[in-house]
Amino acid sequence: MPIDYEAEYNNRVRVPEHPQIIARWQKDAADYRKTMSDAGRAELGLSYGGSPRQIVDLFHAKGEDPAVVMFIHGGYWRAFEPQSFSHVAQGLNAKGATVALVGYDLCPQVGIGDIVAQVRKACLFLWERFGRRVRVVGHSAGGHLAACMIATDWPALDPTTPQNLVPAAYSISGLFDLAPFTRLAINSDLKLDEKSARALSPVLWSAPKGLMLDAVVGSDESGEYHRQSKLIAEEWAKKGARTQYGEIVGANHFTAIDPLSDPESDMVKRICEMCELTATAKAES
Repeated sequence: MPIDYEAEYNNRVRVPEHPQIIARWQKDAADYRKTMSDAGRAELGLSYGGSPRQIVDLFHAKGEDPAVVMFIHGGYWRAFEPQSFSHVAQGLNAKGATVALVGYDLCPQVGIGDIVAQVRKACLFLWERFGRRVRVVGHSAGGHLAACMIATDWPALDPTTPQNLVPAAYSISGLFDLAPFTRLAINSDLKLDEKSARALSPVLWSAPKGLMLDAVVGSDESGEYHRQSKLIAEEWAKKGARTQYGEIVGANHFTAIDPLSDPESDMVKRICEMCELTATAKAES
């Protein structure tokens, strides 16, 4: 039986309560921005590029020498902004990591390849700011971008950066094989053809040997989302990356990021573990 790709990837139809979940995100995000701003631990709207959406919101951990974690939001490369997700920094902040939420221009004003380039520029911005390697967490389209970051040849972009500038990525409900998107109605905005879909599918890129990628997905998500995460975990592992596949029990596409707000969640603990495991890795030049 042929796969109904529209049904598999239309998360708003699959989760009819999504408006209430998104409204909760926005309230929790606004509350956390206020809390961190009042505490003097937030820097909002830092520009890293030439357009108004190319910004970084920083939420600083207490203490010295924190790990730096970037969060990349989803929205099929065509929706949302970092301000709707400020609250996802809460768990990692409590565990001693400074969190940078990155914004980027959206399709159809730009293409997915342009977005990849912008997020790379944001990583370089954080390198210049902190002089520390960046661990990346991404949700949905942000999970795609997180995989792109860990597989980037950083010295080719900037010779002053280490090869493993992004030594670990944690992709939540990520998208790594973009071929199905050429069949979807939203491709009127994405403008992918067979060639560009292949070129922008990180599962087909050279795997980042020795580096860490976790690909996790909500247990209640569609079969295609499970296939996507299993695929990159399996294919990159064959090529030398350190990968894990996992499921978030009881989570749908929208609630899959909820554990990021809880310092004691398994998700936050795992990201902290990835930070620790890559903290002493040799920085290659």
